[in-house]
Amino acid sequence: MKLSQFHFDLPQEKIASEPSYWRDECRLMVLHKSTGEIEHKLFKDIIQYFGKDDIFVLNNTKVFPARLYGKKEKTGADIMVFLLRELNREQRLWDVIVDPARKIRIGNKLYFGDDDSLVAEVIDNTTSRGRTLRFLYDGPYEEFKESLFALGETPVPGWVKDKVTPEDKDNFQTIFATEEGAVSAPAAGLHFSRELFNRMILKDIRKTFITVHMGIGHFRKVDVEDLSKHRMDSERVIISEESAEAINKAKTSGHQVLAVGATVVRGLETYVTTQDTVNSYDGWTNKFIFPPYRFAVPTAIVSNFHLPESTMLMSVAAFGGYDNVMNAYKQALEGEYRFGPYGDALLIL
Repeated sequence: MKLSQFHFDLPQEKIASEPSYWRDECRLMVLHKSTGEIEHKLFKDIIQYFGKDDIFVLNNTKVFPARLYGKKEKTGADIMVFLLRELNREQRLWDVIVDPARKIRIGNKLYFGDDDSLVAEVIDNTTSRGRTLRFLYDGPYEEFKESLFALGETPVPGWVKDKVTPEDKDNFQTIFATEEGAVSAPAAGLHFSRELFNRMILKDIRKTFITVHMGIGHFRKVDVEDLSKHRMDSERVIISEESAEAINKAKTSGHQVLAVGATVVRGLETYVTTQDTVNSYDGWTNKFIFPPYRFAVPTAIVSNFHLPESTMLMSVAAFGGYDNVMNAYKQALEGEYRFGPYGDALLIL
């Protein structure tokens, strides 16, 4: 497959800048991959397609306030620092992206907060992901983390909305987020409500959680036409023995395994057995899924409508079939569907 095969024109007005008022009442397109048939539903109708002992696999990663605004020493130039991940707790080292990057050098100090209460020093600018900062903070770690996150902003992508609001702190977080470490929300999980979980219980539909700390790699531009040459950034994946056992029990018993979101698809497919079951795992994955690909674990997936030429669209097309998925996207563009993390969803069965 080539990058250009995943191009389409996406008008800005088709990108949702706010979520649905009720989490589970966004639109849901249902694609039957064996026939190409498409249905139009609401997200809360998703349980119509599942029954007793089917299992939903959800990503319980928690988004942290990763975007900080500060100033460069001496010049006072405005800078934006995007926290990617913590490298060393004791030394207060963080892997970051700095914008604008061209004038930031090793040894530069960056100041954050109205009173410059937090200071960071650039100690490396040669990493593939950007820069390494050491925050100069002498207090206890928990006090430092609280200060850092108090200055941070919810990292809703700029292509979704120009200005982040206080409501985004809750809107850009799933109701089951417990494991801090993501810089973007697992979008398909945003549609689940407590009411929907209760209705799943009434139908004996199971659920389990894995952790995939979503990084910025999903949103990096693919800059090679030959997709086999693209290299994904690594993300942390944690699948407990309990979750692996629940998923495998459903799969080997002939029940449905629904992967909720592209991150879950990636996590489930990272470390599988020759019997197409999932292993417990705590490590990193740079797995890049694009057509053609044979899936081992999920029997169904649900994912939001993604940007053109995005790796998440490629993963979805690998599962649903390229022609089927691109036709579904064509219908979404022609209809009332919304794209992006606050947008609508596509269920593929």
